[in-house]
Amino acid sequence: MTTHALDAPAGGGLRWAVNDALVLTGRNLRHTTRQPELLFFSTVQPVIFVLLFRYVFGGAIDTRPLSYVNYLMPGIFVQTTAFASTSSAVGLATDLAKGIVDRFRSLPMARSAVLAGRTLGDLCRIVLVVFVMTAVGLAVGLRPSSFLGLVAAIALTSLFGFAFSWIQAFIGLSVPNVEAANLAGFVWLFPLTFASSAFVPLRSMPGWLQTFANATPVTPTVDAVRALLNDGLPLQHALLKSLAWIVVITVVFSTLTVRTYRTVS
Repeated sequence: MTTHALDAPAGGGLRWAVNDALVLTGRNLRHTTRQPELLFFSTVQPVIFVLLFRYVFGGAIDTRPLSYVNYLMPGIFVQTTAFASTSSAVGLATDLAKGIVDRFRSLPMARSAVLAGRTLGDLCRIVLVVFVMTAVGLAVGLRPSSFLGLVAAIALTSLFGFAFSWIQAFIGLSVPNVEAANLAGFVWLFPLTFASSAFVPLRSMPGWLQTFANATPVTPTVDAVRALLNDGLPLQHALLKSLAWIVVITVVFSTLTVRTYRTVS
């Protein structure tokens, strides 16, 4: 039997790789539907953040000329997709611990299919969670300037989550067990998302922290989503910077993850 791996002939090899990835995407989506508690808790956490920041801290944070809810929700969207991406690390670490990855590698399939299937499946779940968060945002007072802006904001945050899923996939294959994957997947996200423009204006931060916040992919993505939802805010620079980050993260970590997958045992 001939394996159609990444080094298969051009055209046919790509077709087989895409087919394999879609098959494994379906497998991961079926696993998600059989674990409704995963979707439930993925949604509850950002809802709690919305309610806390909207009604506890909102009155104390000056975000003029925007209302705080219109300032807050873009940050919640981006944070939610970043946190949701951790399922890629946990899912791959679980498959590795159970020997499922070894079974997949013994099959005639593209080496990238397991990884692409995992991240694409998680992208579908991320999109669902973002739609739920949009409904929550509208319920607590979010008022997007336009429907097209809202659709573009959802698309950008979903792409951001997809890029971060590749980081998490790399983590899932690099750590020794599922518990380490869960911890390693979360611990770096907290400073990255909170030390940004997600919840408060950067002008309220010390200068050194502003420098850090501006150097991460979170701030330009939040700023771009905020501009898409609110007319009158500068969009082009933040959007281009966010898209550049998304492309770089996806290319770099998909390459690293595929290489790690070839050697992991």
